[in-house]
Amino acid sequence: MQTPRTRPPTFLEARGLRQQARTAGLHPDYWYAVEHSHALRRGQVQEVRFWGRSFALYRGQDGVVRALENRCAHRRLKLSHGEVQGCNLTCIYHGWTYAPDGTVISFAHELFGKPMPTFRIGSFPVRERYGLIWLFPGDPAVSATRGIPDIPELEGPRRWACVPISLRLRCHHSMLIENICDFTHAYLHRKTRPFIDAKLTRYEAQPERVVVEYDTLVGAGPIARLFVDRKRVRTDHMVLAYEYPYQWSNTGDRIKSWCFVLPEDESHCRAFFLFYFDALKIPFTSVPIPQWLLTYVLKVANRVLIGPILAEDAFAVEAEQEGWELHHDAPAAELNPAMVEFQQLTVRRWQEYLEAASRRSMVKAQVQP
Repeated sequence: MQTPRTRPPTFLEARGLRQQARTAGLHPDYWYAVEHSHALRRGQVQEVRFWGRSFALYRGQDGVVRALENRCAHRRLKLSHGEVQGCNLTCIYHGWTYAPDGTVISFAHELFGKPMPTFRIGSFPVRERYGLIWLFPGDPAVSATRGIPDIPELEGPRRWACVPISLRLRCHHSMLIENICDFTHAYLHRKTRPFIDAKLTRYEAQPERVVVEYDTLVGAGPIARLFVDRKRVRTDHMVLAYEYPYQWSNTGDRIKSWCFVLPEDESHCRAFFLFYFDALKIPFTSVPIPQWLLTYVLKVANRVLIGPILAEDAFAVEAEQEGWELHHDAPAAELNPAMVEFQQLTVRRWQEYLEAASRRSMVKAQVQP
């Protein structure tokens, strides 16, 4: 009879680097993509999650997106069940209305002779950039000095075309980051062939990122090879990086991408991908596709080319999550040395966050009467 498996460990219970990496969160003092801009219209509210925490994301009638702690101060209902009124958010239960700073400013019932109370919940910085909504779930004071990644190709009048695409995944965020940067999994893509014959040529661990380079043929699939202009771009080499907590890739300075992972909890994440190109041609010709037309081309490519490739990766990482939950205590095997550096970076930054949070809690406890 098979022995029942125990639950996976927590980060504090984890033994060894692999277990720690598979249980670590991501540091909240960064900007995280949480939704497509077009998915949240004026007057709409929805829930987004970051590492077990819930936020009510809403767009006011003025077009500005805001985020509040997703709980009413009264009976703890999620404010994402409520409704947007002007620039404010109203709880569906008793009609308590919250201003953008989280202060309760009105009630849909009497106050029983009491003066206007000063209830307040947390509010969080929000921005929009590159067609995505970004939330800063950490210390708001840090948000002003820590920016969203700059992507110059997506700025200005000569910006490259880009149509963001996203996935919801049942896996730990570290599994996805490693999947994107570990090209030893070409066998998984043996039909779509986004890259083939990958050989790791360099990897370097830096304080806030790990850079890897591969000699590999990019865009070798039956559809992609018709569009890639190999006369204008070198497609036999790729540079990738885990730029904590983000990921990017660069092929010949003409084919680039970013992946922004939103860690919802220990076993669920959402990933937002930006693929942008300056080296695509009209099939069976040498004529470049003009930038004004590329947006329409990329919308189709997301469905028929990029989407199926990402679906293969999604299947693999979700199966890896299932394997981790069943066999988390089994010995870990790894051949790619860069993946060890990825895991060390993830673990180190999470440990730094936990230690800082512990110090803040101690200081707070000391000042309380």
